[in-house]
Amino acid sequence: MALVLQLLSLLLSRTRGDPGASLDGRPGDRLNLSCIGVAYPIRWAWAPSFPACQGLPKGRRPILWASSSGTPAVPPLQRFSGRLRSLEPGIQRLELLLSAGDSGTFFCKGRHESESRTVLRVLGDREACRVPASTHGSGYPQVLFSLMGVGLMLGLGVLGVVYWRRSGDGRAPEAPRGGTQDPRGPGPGAEPALCGSGPRGPRKAQAAICSGPC
Repeated sequence: MALVLQLLSLLLSRTRGDPGASLDGRPGDRLNLSCIGVAYPIRWAWAPSFPACQGLPKGRRPILWASSSGTPAVPPLQRFSGRLRSLEPGIQRLELLLSAGDSGTFFCKGRHESESRTVLRVLGDREACRVPASTHGSGYPQVLFSLMGVGLMLGLGVLGVVYWRRSGDGRAPEAPRGGTQDPRGPGPGAEPALCGSGPRGPRKAQAAICSGPC
């Protein structure tokens, strides 16, 4: 009989929570969180197991306070808003609708520094957290390789432009020295060359027209 009571006590501690309780669940499950051993609970706090994956700093953050009206006060912008409710007057027992990323330790704080804690493990949180971590770790090399590729392409483009400018394809043809001469000879309207004209003798006004070679 004593063994049966011990097993029953252990089972209740895992489903309701105690100073060292541990709960497991899946997203969409409803679990109970209890302040076992705390006489006058005044607030609940939560410390995420994977704060980096949630974009949160390490440490505790309040999620619920007791109030004189009997209705617990829940911060409107905290992640458990709409999923966490009290099962009785006060905040002794709570019900939580699980969601991905809820893994962490829930602390129930009392008036006289008494404290109860329950460790919650949501199945799949650890595996889901590894993917962003690995992606973040490999992001810097990917960016570095991309920048190196762009720099290599720009460098090759500059070298190609320099080579094209220095090659003959990009240079205009030069005129031959000493002037140009039409190989076809003078046109039909050109005047025939005058014989006897030269730098040594005076140029005669009426020179004979060469009919043959001069």
